[in-house]
Amino acid sequence: MDAESFGLFLEQLRRYVRERLVPAEEEVIALDRVPDDILGEMREMGLFAITTPPEYGGAGMTTSQYIETIEELSWAAPAYRATISINVGMTAAALKNAGTEAQKAEWLPRVAAGEIACFALTEPDSGSDSAALRTRAVRDGETYVLNGSKRYITNAPIAKFALVMARTSAQNLPSNGHVSAFLVPTELPGVSLGKPDKKMGQSGALIGDIVLEDVRVPAANLLGGVEGTGFKAAMQSLDNGRLSVAAAATGYAKRMLDAALRYATERKAFGEPIANFQLIQAMLADSRADIYAADCMIRDATARADAGERVSTEAACAKMFASEMCGRVADRGVQIFGGAGYLREYAAERFFRDARVYRIYEGTTQIQQLVIAKAMLRDFAAR
Repeated sequence: MDAESFGLFLEQLRRYVRERLVPAEEEVIALDRVPDDILGEMREMGLFAITTPPEYGGAGMTTSQYIETIEELSWAAPAYRATISINVGMTAAALKNAGTEAQKAEWLPRVAAGEIACFALTEPDSGSDSAALRTRAVRDGETYVLNGSKRYITNAPIAKFALVMARTSAQNLPSNGHVSAFLVPTELPGVSLGKPDKKMGQSGALIGDIVLEDVRVPAANLLGGVEGTGFKAAMQSLDNGRLSVAAAATGYAKRMLDAALRYATERKAFGEPIANFQLIQAMLADSRADIYAADCMIRDATARADAGERVSTEAACAKMFASEMCGRVADRGVQIFGGAGYLREYAAERFFRDARVYRIYEGTTQIQQLVIAKAMLRDFAAR
């Protein structure tokens, strides 16, 4: 997308977020899902198509444009971003990177049209250790038979199709060649979608289980048409996913800081606004500096991605820092609100609960540390 068109799109999105999505947050919380009319509006705006190439019905945004869009969207409640990010950041990326021409032609227009997808990697016994998954896919003629279960899958309760990671070899192979990826319509016999899990925060961002019992999937739905490439496709998509979480955490931190700043200028103590007190100012300043640092990391990582560089380490750094930063800003927000920050009547309490999961999904902070350290050690050994 050219710079002028993107600027106009971002301006329109900013108004939509503040004038439509933020006022609808209470409805999202009450329903614990994004209302259908809002999903329809998001489809009409093309939000599900932002990363899909133009030849498949999308806007063809660069990585930088996509991540900036996610950050802008994340000013509002996390449910909005969560619903579309799996489509645009994970599934579309896997299809673009690893799909056959026939798969791109069939599935990318569906992604762009807003058909809800989910990315089924995590299992009850394999989260961060994703290569140890147990779901099996056995070739039987022109189909694969899938058996297994997936856990904590975003969008699973409402997904029309899933990108499922499954073992196509009983033995662990080098470079995780035992893991393949399959495009699985959730309407197929043997696919069961669990009820939405009840969570600490992020109301409306649905997660749940997927159970696969003798599910027959056409061999044509094997991503890339070759066994053993699924894990690589998943990891490449996780770079996008981690940058998306970094952007989400940063966008939401900006919202939190805005709320804290507003409260500090309105709340009075000892006859004057608490914003006049230096220790309150220190917390506001620390939050602004934290957000600026996260923004700089994200901009650098996405610029490198647009230049064709591999950014796994940078994405891990940005996700780790931004998610931890968001937690600090949320905590300071509660502190600035004081006793009111502990009450559900005020937004600071919700922000605090919503922010906690950013340090967990798409790889915990500890997993990001391992990714970063292993890359450093590998690069040092190669000198």
